[in-house]
Amino acid sequence: MYRLVRISFRRRKLLKCAAQKALSKAITEDHDQLVYLRAQFRLLEPNARDGSVSLENFKMALSRNATDLMDETSWVPDTLSAMESLANRNMDFEEFCAAAIDILHLEGIEGWEQIVSTAFEHFEQDGNRVISDQEFCRVFNISGPEALSFAQRCIRNSDGKLNLIGFTQLLHARPPKLPT
Repeated sequence: MYRLVRISFRRRKLLKCAAQKALSKAITEDHDQLVYLRAQFRLLEPNARDGSVSLENFKMALSRNATDLMDETSWVPDTLSAMESLANRNMDFEEFCAAAIDILHLEGIEGWEQIVSTAFEHFEQDGNRVISDQEFCRVFNISGPEALSFAQRCIRNSDGKLNLIGFTQLLHARPPKLPT
């Protein structure tokens, strides 16, 4: 969970955040992933007043559950450093889910297509916006003629917003393998 949250904070692009938030909304209450995320969030001991967590909650949870192996590796300081943007604000459960959701795990379950379709509907309502081919290529850090062709397959001609293919690529947050 910490690894996923750390990766999410390192890639704080608004469009990506909107896609992750839409995906978290698409997961139903009885889904295993949501049950797991809710349990992880409770371990962070959210603020009783507003139900949110801060960087301090993450630090305390790490110290309570520390192991000898954690002391010998550098992932703990790296993770906390990546989450430094939480130092001056709190995170509610919805934002936590968006940051900690494991897309690779979800892809492997039955019903993934329905989840991503529902997530795309949420994204259309709350986060999809016009994006140029060039901006799309910058988001994915890709270039060249194949990159432009890929961007055009991911963006609707009708309104310049991401289509379902582009949305799915955005969720993966990794550039596609393009021929060189």
